[in-house]
Amino acid sequence: MSKRDYYEVLGVAKNATEAEIKKAFKRLAMKYHPDRNPDDKAAEEKFKEAKEAYEILTDAQKRAAYDQFGHAGVDPTAGGGGGYGPGGASFSDIFGDVFGDIFGGGAGARGGSRAYRGSDLRYNLELSLEEAVLGTTVKIRVPTLVECDECNGSGAKKGTSAQTCPTCHGHGQVRMQQGFFSLQQTCPRCHGSGKIITDPCGKCHGQGRIQEQKTLSVKVPAGVDDGDRIRLSGEGEAGLHGGPAGDLYVQIHVREHPIFTRDENNLACEVPISFATAALGGELDVPTLGGRVKLKIPPETQSGKLFRLRGKGVRSVRGGEVGDLICRVVVETPVNLTSKQKELLQQFEASLNGDKHSPKASSWLDGVKKFFEDMRP
Repeated sequence: MSKRDYYEVLGVAKNATEAEIKKAFKRLAMKYHPDRNPDDKAAEEKFKEAKEAYEILTDAQKRAAYDQFGHAGVDPTAGGGGGYGPGGASFSDIFGDVFGDIFGGGAGARGGSRAYRGSDLRYNLELSLEEAVLGTTVKIRVPTLVECDECNGSGAKKGTSAQTCPTCHGHGQVRMQQGFFSLQQTCPRCHGSGKIITDPCGKCHGQGRIQEQKTLSVKVPAGVDDGDRIRLSGEGEAGLHGGPAGDLYVQIHVREHPIFTRDENNLACEVPISFATAALGGELDVPTLGGRVKLKIPPETQSGKLFRLRGKGVRSVRGGEVGDLICRVVVETPVNLTSKQKELLQQFEASLNGDKHSPKASSWLDGVKKFFEDMRP
């Protein structure tokens, strides 16, 4: 007898989504499953037919072959028409397969103790600006969980071993029957490991890990900046049941510098100069991270003027050109003047006749005068 079209069997369209196919199969399984229809051969045949259609149409490769060649494109036995009984699937297994992604069940969730990756750790490392720009190597001590050397991470006392959990029989999962549905959840006794420890290790108390201070050498590359992270693979907490260790993330914090501030690849600083140097010009030493350099101040320099020293900044850890050092000159007003010095300044002030010596002040006063004139009604 020729087989019916699989889409017709499930009552779905040829462009049906996988979710729609699963929903249709659920409806038919609820109606025709042999567990609900004992001694009903017709119902059992309809269930087999629906199950075969479901297994073909939820397999992307088989579905493509079926859509192109029909029943000839798929192996009739590979679809798992399967049957119900010793070689087939129980009612709960069917729904475990269909709804495993919802209830956490399905055959893939069963069997054996699980290995868990260790947690990642974070360490805050404070550096000076010089260390961050030039690079350094520092030793750090990190509190972490490491594999217990007494039991080699098993958690069981030396000479003993963990036993298969009698509640879940080593699966790590238990089934709960609710009407026609069989739901799967983590075993409450072994917490999903599939094993229990009857005689725990005295050093780690059955945990398989112990708290320890670990000393590590961290190589800080030149050019790191505040907020950057260095990842040390496998230096986090030890895993459980043979799982891999986590990673350690070293978070960089750069302390405030008394002279320089950093803006990406550039450095900036303020350079105080005297009134005489600003007026007459001169030359002074300016600090950089590579040593002192000469900065030439031209005559009549105003306070706040910026000078750029090329290539005296930072090369980023990500590469690229070296930044610049931006020097902002600040004219410093003299303090603690003697009577003689005050007298000389008064004579100097009196000697300044006309606007040509203070062009900014003159233009500012003109602007103020115009402002008040515009306000008059």
